[in-house]
Amino acid sequence: MRLPRVEDFEARARGPRLTARVGTWLGVAFGVCFLTGMWSHLQYDPPAWAPIGPRPTSLYRWTQGLHVATGIACVPLLLVKLWSVFPRLFARPPAGLRRLALHALERWSIAVLVASALFQLVTGLLNVVQWYPWSFSFRPAHEAVAWVAIGSILVHVAVKLPVVRQTFAPEDTEDGDGDGDGTGAERAGAPGRRAVLATALGASAVATVLTVGQSVPWLRRVSVLAVRDGTGPQGLPINRTARAAGAVDAATDADFRLEVVHGDRRVTLSRAELAALPQRTHRLPIACVEGWSRSATWTGVAVRDLLELVGAPAASTVRVTSMQTRGAFARSELPAVFVEDHRTLLALELEGEPLDLDHGFPCRIIAPNRPGVLQTKWVRTLEVRA
Repeated sequence: MRLPRVEDFEARARGPRLTARVGTWLGVAFGVCFLTGMWSHLQYDPPAWAPIGPRPTSLYRWTQGLHVATGIACVPLLLVKLWSVFPRLFARPPAGLRRLALHALERWSIAVLVASALFQLVTGLLNVVQWYPWSFSFRPAHEAVAWVAIGSILVHVAVKLPVVRQTFAPEDTEDGDGDGDGTGAERAGAPGRRAVLATALGASAVATVLTVGQSVPWLRRVSVLAVRDGTGPQGLPINRTARAAGAVDAATDADFRLEVVHGDRRVTLSRAELAALPQRTHRLPIACVEGWSRSATWTGVAVRDLLELVGAPAASTVRVTSMQTRGAFARSELPAVFVEDHRTLLALELEGEPLDLDHGFPCRIIAPNRPGVLQTKWVRTLEVRA
């Protein structure tokens, strides 16, 4: 039994023209996904040079929604691209040591590209559904492999640029239909390149519409495959319950006291005392790395007003500590640019009612343009950083 050859694959559409066009759309989608993903990573640990603040209020909501939507759109495009180049896997190695070395290097770079792209899409989709069948930390691994993927894409484009330019040149065909690529036998009734390309783009669009409702409210009725449908306690979804976070006992303790600390100055406040302070109400979105988002009306005490109680300036970085005993992000840092904004609240109410336990009762942080995991729930301590 002999190994297959390139000419053994009968597919009218397969060839460099389809590959180049699908690859272009895939590159655009993957590029947008990469840039919005990097922006999300910057939000977690913002460097001094990054202009990350509370305005625009919904920026993280839209960038993360776009990140997940373009990631989903990549899946059909990547599958069609792999299908279009599959026959090339069986191309015979060239003769000559130099040409053979270049051939092997190209094959290795393509293997890195395919492996990193598949890793990003598979782990990203599993993160959306919050299933983690691995032992490594998702966020740093996802960020590191993203750089590998985008780097391998740039190398691949540079290597294939002459071929891409040639395939985008006007076609010179006798019959004028431009569907044959000459990679194999023309089979009667087989779909042409344009039909395959249209199908790929259509599948990508349908997959996006069926899932993007968790980010775009007006598409929720048609997004039947969306992981989040916008429902939950008090009309807001949750990722982690109080029980899962191990916060039930501390959060429901009648002796709960919030601590506000600045150096050697310390103020403790019960929930009733917090409710007696001047309250502010703002409609703010909450958006999570999984791509879902929802706007809600929050009422509570401005964090900067709480800092006044211990004589701390409004332009202070605050470490927020939760009562949760399990899971990540039990601590977060609230940069000074967010603390200064009067819309950054220690929220006590959601939609005019006391916070549900799963939404962070007795109090939680809500700030504009922040990732959901940094909107710390079940807050115990606000500590001004020196």
